[in-house]
Amino acid sequence: MERENKSRTLTVILLSVYLIILTWIIVFKFSFSINELPDLRGVNLIPFAGSVIVNGKLFYSELILNVLAFVPFGVYLSMVKPAYPVWKRILLIAVVSLLYEVLQFIFAIGASDITDLINNTLGGAIGCLIYFVFSKIMKEKTNKVLNILALLGTAGMVILLVLLVVNNF
Repeated sequence: MERENKSRTLTVILLSVYLIILTWIIVFKFSFSINELPDLRGVNLIPFAGSVIVNGKLFYSELILNVLAFVPFGVYLSMVKPAYPVWKRILLIAVVSLLYEVLQFIFAIGASDITDLINNTLGGAIGCLIYFVFSKIMKEKTNKVLNILALLGTAGMVILLVLLVVNNF
């Protein structure tokens, strides 16, 4: 029982670090100063149009990055709330993504885009699927294995961010 509590605590800490980094990326655009933030307010309610169209072609890298950015959220949420039905987890992921889009609009620091909402939610759903697959293969060791992978991934992300910060000063 104590081991499960330690594992859950680690998961919650990793989820918190992930959400802080995700917020810094999405809302604060890697900025360290409010003055560095763009002064941009826009809304795109047409899926896969606007910001993802560059020179008349779909800009795939932004779509893929939005999906990938939210995969860990689906995994973490499934680890923290495994009893939640999948639809509830995906709904919560969509609500968090919508919150990020609304914050960008309110503070005029980015374009709020339905495509981002769709892709972020898709990424979170893929994360839920990854958790499901791991739970079928690993059984009771699922959270332990995923926590180890998440710890390695988070450490790598923090190292990359530190290098980014050091190189920008």
